[in-house]
Amino acid sequence: MRSKFKWIFTLLVAFLVQFSFAQEKTVTGIVSDAIGPLAGANVVVQGTMNGATTNFDGAYSIKANQGDVLVFTYTGMVTTTAVVGTSNVVNSVMQEAILKGGEVVVTGALGIKREEKAVTYAAQSIQGSSMTEARESNLVNALSGKIAGVQVTNSSGAVGSSSRVVLRGNSTITGNNQALFVIDGVPFDNTNYGSAGSGGGNDLPNGAASINPDDIESVTVLKGPTAAALYGLRASNGVILITTKSGAGKKDKFEVSFNSNITFSNPLLLPNYQNSYGQGATSDYFEFVD
Repeated sequence: MRSKFKWIFTLLVAFLVQFSFAQEKTVTGIVSDAIGPLAGANVVVQGTMNGATTNFDGAYSIKANQGDVLVFTYTGMVTTTAVVGTSNVVNSVMQEAILKGGEVVVTGALGIKREEKAVTYAAQSIQGSSMTEARESNLVNALSGKIAGVQVTNSSGAVGSSSRVVLRGNSTITGNNQALFVIDGVPFDNTNYGSAGSGGGNDLPNGAASINPDDIESVTVLKGPTAAALYGLRASNGVILITTKSGAGKKDKFEVSFNSNITFSNPLLLPNYQNSYGQGATSDYFEFVD
């Protein structure tokens, strides 16, 4: 009798496990906003550790059961949810988050502060402390993933490498697509003077790499061509406003901050070094010397 009960119990457990796996399926979809697909958006099955991240096309793939709730999150966007139904495709269109009405942003060339709701173009701010939580070798890299619509591309991530920042996608094929940096109301040269190309060359850091993140009080990003009205044609690709720290409110106080960072890196490939050379007597004659 006992063995018969064990056999029935085992059969019941196997049936339940098989039924559970039969309900699980692969759910795919596209996460986008009003402009287009969102790369790097997070998709999580609510109440579980099961998650996925969208690729450059905004596409994702995740295992879920019918009736599960998918939670979509992205920096600067309102969190959205969707229930998995009979369909294997679940798309999500996210809306840009609106800051609280009392928050202010620095917009003018003279550091003029205006309320967020009074600005006629998209603007988003972050505090300087968020730029030093995980230190980067280039200030531009620290903006990645913190503000919606900011696309950062770095050449290698090593010390001395350049980085490229674009707001809301490219606007020209042949021209410059990078945003204009403005520090305390003064336009800043973010040019990369490296000569790297398809035929070789060398990479040099862009101008913003010389900015110390510890000196930054806040960063405000003005998106879109409307911001060009403040700073002219150079701001047609958007503006990244940086406000540095000041000594206001710290009278009779002396503060010293010290921090250090160390990075080790090894090259993946080494070039073939030319250890042999030669020089002829004339331009028409070459003598090889080892």
